[in-house]
Amino acid sequence: MTHPPKDPTAATMAVRTAVILFVFVIVFTGLLSGAYLWTRPAIEASAEEERMKLIDDVLPRGAYDNNLLRDTVRIPPSPLLGLDETSTVYRARRGGEIVALVLEAVAPDGYSGKIRLLLAVGADGTLSGVRVTQHRETPGLGDYIEPKKDKNKARPWITQFNGLSLATVGEREWRVKKDGGRFDSMAGATVTPRAVVKAVHKTLTYVEQERTHLFAPPEGSRP
Repeated sequence: MTHPPKDPTAATMAVRTAVILFVFVIVFTGLLSGAYLWTRPAIEASAEEERMKLIDDVLPRGAYDNNLLRDTVRIPPSPLLGLDETSTVYRARRGGEIVALVLEAVAPDGYSGKIRLLLAVGADGTLSGVRVTQHRETPGLGDYIEPKKDKNKARPWITQFNGLSLATVGEREWRVKKDGGRFDSMAGATVTPRAVVKAVHKTLTYVEQERTHLFAPPEGSRP
């Protein structure tokens, strides 16, 4: 049985279609890469500005004179910080000396799950500020840990930590008043503040334990 001769036109069209598709993919990929490279600086600048806005809430820019987003230390996961992933510590300097650290922590035992925090701790171990950056606590009940949602605008709940340290607050005081500590809480909503207080206390303990590493001078600056 003889087979009909192959159609050379169909084969040519298939090859041509494949080449066109290949060229299209190359050109499209190139355009995407170009667009990414073109917009990357603006995206990174926007992300950095958002990060700085968060940091401004816990450490005023006037407190330091370096670019703390460029002066960082990477730290491994830590039970004290409630972090199960590597994180970044930002180091604020004034006149070359470290005056404060800005770091993240997680309170794993919030009423509705994890509560993410950002804290600034001075070189003397004193808290400059604490802010909640993410949580899923009950709206209208547990969300007073956020200054924007706290009804007490004159003195938001989260500002109770300002100026405190392990040296000025005893071990037993790091609790809400209902548990015999010094920190206020809203009636019927003590689980949330209890978790935050515990996380703040653990963060200060972590900073104290890791002081040598966190406050170490940059590589190459040691005599």
